[in-house]
Amino acid sequence: MAQGLYLSQKMSQTVVLSPQLQQSLALLQAPILELRAQVEAELEQNPVLEESLNGELESVSKEGKDKDELAEQIDPAEPPADVTFDPATEKETSEPVDDFQAEFEKLTQLDQEWRDHFSQTNVPNRVSQEDEERRQFRFDSLVVGQSLQEMLLEQVRDANLSAELMSLAEMIVGNIDERGWLASSIEELAAATGEQVEKFASALKVVQSFQPPGVGARDLGDCLRLQLERVGREGTLEYKIVTGHMEALGRRRFPEIARALGQDVVDVQEAADRIGHLEPHPGRAFLPDNDQYIVPEVHVQKTGEDWVVSLNNEQVPHLRISNHYKDLMARAETTPDVREYIREKIRAGKFLIKSLNQRQQTIHNIATEIVKRQHEFMEQGRSHLKPLTMNQVAEVVGVHETTVSRAVSGKYMETPHGVFEMKHFFTSGFTAADGQAVANTSIKDMVAEIIKEEDQFAPLSDDAIVKLLGSKGITIARRTVAKYRGELNILPSNLRRVY
Repeated sequence: MAQGLYLSQKMSQTVVLSPQLQQSLALLQAPILELRAQVEAELEQNPVLEESLNGELESVSKEGKDKDELAEQIDPAEPPADVTFDPATEKETSEPVDDFQAEFEKLTQLDQEWRDHFSQTNVPNRVSQEDEERRQFRFDSLVVGQSLQEMLLEQVRDANLSAELMSLAEMIVGNIDERGWLASSIEELAAATGEQVEKFASALKVVQSFQPPGVGARDLGDCLRLQLERVGREGTLEYKIVTGHMEALGRRRFPEIARALGQDVVDVQEAADRIGHLEPHPGRAFLPDNDQYIVPEVHVQKTGEDWVVSLNNEQVPHLRISNHYKDLMARAETTPDVREYIREKIRAGKFLIKSLNQRQQTIHNIATEIVKRQHEFMEQGRSHLKPLTMNQVAEVVGVHETTVSRAVSGKYMETPHGVFEMKHFFTSGFTAADGQAVANTSIKDMVAEIIKEEDQFAPLSDDAIVKLLGSKGITIARRTVAKYRGELNILPSNLRRVY
């Protein structure tokens, strides 16, 4: 058959998510800090939406009001229990303009009542000129952290070097990585520039004399050696170890090092402990601050004999439809095109408010079921965590398993035993000899506790740990113990031995 381009037709079924449904899923999956950023983006795109102050809506009595009249000012942080939402019901409508206008006339009157009440009961705090100046001074005092390369370049310029040596030193500084090590050898630098290796060696020696100690090292042993030389410890046992026995030190082969150096094993181990206090990565202090701040979305507290689940409502945006656009819709001189534009934006705003409503309700329902099933964890701690799957929670809550996965993604729960990611409560497990289900995280904690209490001079092997767990009614394979030990960053028994 000759090659070429041909047209063909075929029928197939595909699932296409509408933009509104995609937005609803994105709001559900977003952590609370990202949620505010998404809502702010919607506020910029939709002029009819505005954010109300926390507590502003609480001053309005909603008793006896029609739910449709209050849809525009519903607070997503405290969704009513009888309000449900189905994206499929959000359809185009061909209602007359007069009915739409009448609805907004009612809303205008209702909004004016609680706006007057809020203006009378909430007086904004006045900021004095002195407070404003103090605040501006704090902002002006903020400084940007200095990078490792910037600090080294300053030392190069202050080192009173010749122009040639300064140029080579600056090139070496440009090849120092974030750890503080030299990423390229001086031979590679010399080959790339055509300069002599001896000149680069002289420049490297100058850079290695800078702060922090150990900067410009070519490997770990070189880094440790430079730090020991900086404090005049060239003749010590630890200096001999880092200059000739780094491989054995990494494997903790203390008897081998002791025999090679003619030293006692205990002295070698003490020297290794002193080496452990050195900084393997001199550039660590100059790394950018990558701390991630966690804001729990769910709080669990015990009230009487019950565990009460509450949501972090303070961080959730409170949205409503702007009163200005309601007034604009009520004006007779407003053109049909403007009415249609405002109507579309109001529909989008109502959908966003209802999506926030649904998000909060879904997270609350899932968190409540988690607390119900992990009651022993809440009472006694991590060792009593029970196996739990997302499918089990989804069946009770009445949503799909993927919805549970999205709802707990990146969300954190504050418990009496600390702040945990909500995914932490979903884990597989084993069945003990007494028929009780034990989560694998609990078994991992048991392994860590067993190793913590072992004899340091005779550490337990993985087989011995399997037998100890078996005596507690937990039967697992040796490779599972090895896997958990690796996840806990615990060395094998031969490397944990203290001589």
